[in-house]
Amino acid sequence: MKTESRFRLLLIGSTYTWMVVLALIPYLILLGASFLERGEGTLVVSGWSTVNYRHLLSPAVFGMALDSLALAAVAALLCLLAGYPFAYILAQAPTRAQPLLLLLVMIPFWTNSLIRTYALVMMLKADGFVNTLLRAAGLIEAPLQLMYTPIAVFIGLVYTLLPFMILPLYAALKAVDPQLLEAGRDLGAGRVQNFFRITMPLTMPGIVAGTMLVFLPALGMFYISDILGGARTMLLGNYIRDQFLVFRDIPMGSAASVTMTVAMGLMLALHYLANRRSGREMMR
Repeated sequence: MKTESRFRLLLIGSTYTWMVVLALIPYLILLGASFLERGEGTLVVSGWSTVNYRHLLSPAVFGMALDSLALAAVAALLCLLAGYPFAYILAQAPTRAQPLLLLLVMIPFWTNSLIRTYALVMMLKADGFVNTLLRAAGLIEAPLQLMYTPIAVFIGLVYTLLPFMILPLYAALKAVDPQLLEAGRDLGAGRVQNFFRITMPLTMPGIVAGTMLVFLPALGMFYISDILGGARTMLLGNYIRDQFLVFRDIPMGSAASVTMTVAMGLMLALHYLANRRSGREMMR
């Protein structure tokens, strides 16, 4: 018993130590740096200022942030529209086929997303697979301009983040009690009514979780907009990267990073509220 208690204490202690050293302390340093100012000859100067957060509200930065939020929201919506039918089919598939279908969803995680983004370049460029196929089918005469457009950025984001939408939706759909759907049919509800009155409300936590898992990373995947959009589509991730690596403005980059973290916290709170609401509806 003593050995087991020591092992448990060591395991829990090492986990908390890892979180404090590699997560909490760096974030506190980031938070503190966000209230400093950039120095002329040094990275930061001592003092206490909110100028960085006020700069985030400037028309240029605020407009870029709104465009970035809109792009991430559209990417999340596209992932939801594409992922919900697939997750529904996956949940309704025969039990023996579900592991194989889940494997197909997980396979993209085995390859680095940066490599997969460069693979999209080979497909979307002027002499790539898509244009070659369309020209061979006689649908177009000249190659379509797909690269370095917002369309290419959306394709890259959806392709990269779609599994993050499918998996929470699949888990939520598997948790729906079939007896509830059967009761709805006995009361005269059709498939559409069953879906909007039973399935969708009960899977709302999965929808919120999938949206959160897609929306937040979409804000920071600057390499997708750089590679597929030619740096013409600005994301918050591009802005933060430029502040740290190009302009060497550590306080400004820290303030933008803290703001993104707060946004993530709000999304987590939304997910928690959706779970609580779903739980209350299940108990009625």
